[in-house]
Amino acid sequence: MPTDTLSATLSALADPTRRGILARLASGDATVSELAEPYDMSLAAVSKHLKVLEHAGLVSRSRESQWRPCHLEAKPLKAATQWLEDYRKFWDRNFDSLAAYLKTMDGDHGRPAKKGRSR
Repeated sequence: MPTDTLSATLSALADPTRRGILARLASGDATVSELAEPYDMSLAAVSKHLKVLEHAGLVSRSRESQWRPCHLEAKPLKAATQWLEDYRKFWDRNFDSLAAYLKTMDGDHGRPAKKGRSR
């Protein structure tokens, strides 16, 4: 099991069921039974997914009488977003470079534009 926060977050997000649970919790707290409704799996299986999300710090549980709601904790998602943002900037720069290169080829039917001679 990953020990650093980012690795635990990304590992938890790797599973589509856990991403679905987080999406549901983004609209409000829910019980395990409520979270299990859209899935063809046992409550025990959903609970295992919740344990992974809890370990990653993405979900917390509280107790209100007999109701034990699960709550989305967004802080680890913010850290993952910041980490991914660096790669988005990298790809933006690369696409900008590609666009500039393609623009030089545009008027020359696929051949790189010739550089002008200085006199």
